Amino acid sequence: MDTTLLLPMTAHVTLAALLYGLLTVARAPAIWGIGRRADGGNPFATMEPRISANLSNQFEWSQFFHVACVLLMLLGTSRTAVALAWLFVGGRLLHSGVQILTANVRLRGVVFTLNFLAVLGLWAFVLQAARQHA
Repeated sequence: MDTTLLLPMTAHVTLAALLYGLLTVARAPAIWGIGRRADGGNPFATMEPRISANLSNQFEWSQFFHVACVLLMLLGTSRTAVALAWLFVGGRLLHSGVQILTANVRLRGVVFTLNFLAVLGLWAFVLQAARQHA
């Protein structure tokens, strides 16, 4: 079995784990009182909903990425498929940055489109590999 796609899959899992950590830090002032402002406010109050939304996004379209990667590991992969997997992971990182640090919905949509197309490309390789094994 070709395990080349395990690295981009692991990178995406790592991104999700980092987002969980970031969300914990952002919620700490409200939940545990750690890091509150002098007035008692949460310095991360505006970022917390964005981090939470982005973390939720990691479990939506991304599931199709992981399934495609597993199928390609079983059926056979290619350099282009690996490049698409890394494009997806890079796009997820960029999407996280845009969603958490800005309110630029248009840019976020463009970045998501890259992720979307990368996964569709992976599924094209899945279909091609499945036909070859039929």
